[in-house]
Amino acid sequence: MVKNPQQFKVIIEQGEDGYFTASVPMLPGCYTQAKTLLELKKRIREAILLCLEVAETDSQYRRHLKDLAYEPSFVGLEMVKV
Repeated sequence: MVKNPQQFKVIIEQGEDGYFTASVPMLPGCYTQAKTLLELKKRIREAILLCLEVAETDSQYRRHLKDLAYEPSFVGLEMVKV
């Protein structure tokens, strides 16, 4: 049986050390990092699949998702000089 594909919004940032980080607000605790965006994309897919697998079997994690998950709505990015 083939499941319907799901889409998740992923927040990507680059730290001072040059590494990229990705987190999935709909799956609290689902995050990863990598040196390149290509590797980050691969790793975040793996992290999402793992979180979904855990959610299927762990009722405590499912409750955690209900309490902490949110769907971000991107507004923008602005530099503020002070």
